Amino acid sequence: MLLSSRLDGFASRAAIRKILLILLLLVTLVGVRVATLMFMRAHLDDPAWFQSGSYGKFDRQARDILDGRQHVFLIDDPTRTDIVQYPPAFPAFVAAVYGVTGVRSAYAMQIVQWALDLVLSLVLIVGIAVTAFGWRAGIAAGFIAALLPLFAMYSAYPSSDIPGMWFVLAGNWLLLLAAKRNSMWLALGAGALLGVACWVRVNPLYLTVGWAIVLLVVVKASWRRRLTIGGAVVFATTLVIAPLVVRNYLTFPDFTPTGGTIGVNLWEGLGETELGRQHGFLFGDDKMIEHERAKMGWPADQYFDSQWPDGIRRDKERTRESMAFIKQHPVWYAGVMARRMWGMLKVAGDPVPYCGISGINVTSRKCLPPTWQGGVVAFGVNVLGMLQSVARYLFLPLAAFGIYVVTRKNWIIAAVFLVTILYYLVPGTAAHTEIRYVLPMHALLTVFAGAAVDRILKLALRK
Repeated sequence: MLLSSRLDGFASRAAIRKILLILLLLVTLVGVRVATLMFMRAHLDDPAWFQSGSYGKFDRQARDILDGRQHVFLIDDPTRTDIVQYPPAFPAFVAAVYGVTGVRSAYAMQIVQWALDLVLSLVLIVGIAVTAFGWRAGIAAGFIAALLPLFAMYSAYPSSDIPGMWFVLAGNWLLLLAAKRNSMWLALGAGALLGVACWVRVNPLYLTVGWAIVLLVVVKASWRRRLTIGGAVVFATTLVIAPLVVRNYLTFPDFTPTGGTIGVNLWEGLGETELGRQHGFLFGDDKMIEHERAKMGWPADQYFDSQWPDGIRRDKERTRESMAFIKQHPVWYAGVMARRMWGMLKVAGDPVPYCGISGINVTSRKCLPPTWQGGVVAFGVNVLGMLQSVARYLFLPLAAFGIYVVTRKNWIIAAVFLVTILYYLVPGTAAHTEIRYVLPMHALLTVFAGAAVDRILKLALRK
């Protein structure tokens, strides 16, 4: 009886500690996200902080959908190669937000995306970490995700990057469960979610091959069963994206399965480098557009864009020109990719040029109105900013240690996560890229960092 009561007491105290930790995690998350939202809300008109030109394309398509000038999915004008630049899900999402809120602006989209991500990112990152490594690693990963400025900033940055991340992470969660349970149905679910992610952003399109290969390697079953489970991922992804591919094939004379943006990123990526600029490549949509306008003899007073007119053919020409130059300088380009990889990983200190912003540490001066500069709220925001600075500098060492620990303890889980990380880090940097394009990679690195904290705590408690 006495032993039973003591065990009940230990269990109740453990439950109370867990509840308090979860509450502290939620307070931290909300504090950082609200302060960052206030900062970004004041800077949506500043091109240094928000690419309003890129968002403008989604905005125009959303308005056209609402006003009946454009279909959500079908394209009935084969000259409208600008519509196919991005998959249709995010413009439809923007149109839905405009329609529900009655406000057609980036500010409406910002607050809706921010509110959804406040819940979804935390649930996905913590859920994956708990499934892989247990509750302590999940809570640690949650705190790291809550403090990292990268996630806080792009949560309040209206773009398709964060929504695309949701579906990649959800698919990765099912992929982990499929590997652990040898389940074809879970593999089908993982592939389907990856296909949905491609309706939001085209970037993860070829990740399905990596997921299939990793299941083929890690699943403990007969080769026939492995092939079935691995093939299920590719089949489901292909099935989900098939309507997009068929639409593009039937609509455009110059068929494009991906929307025709590879050439832009390759061409402008070469414009990031001195050697590329010496050979006529330029960085920036505006510079590339003016270069092609002059090349095609298009009048200066007529509309001209990177994807219109004849955007698919022009993008294929950019791809051929860029690939020919890269083949002439393969070793040099490998160095360019290595610098981009470092830029995608670097979340502390000054960002690597052309790689985008990794967020801000919140402070009362940057985030709060003048009337709130003193008092408890300002003090709390400043404390959160200091904790963010610590999290930024510890993030990569913790992630690296986590990869080491997990690989030694359970290489199957490590492989399931690393295939997605390497996909975004290696082939994902073959062309111009920005840190917001690789948010799924950072989310999974956060899971590894949570595993590292769990391991460190276990060692400390053992001593």
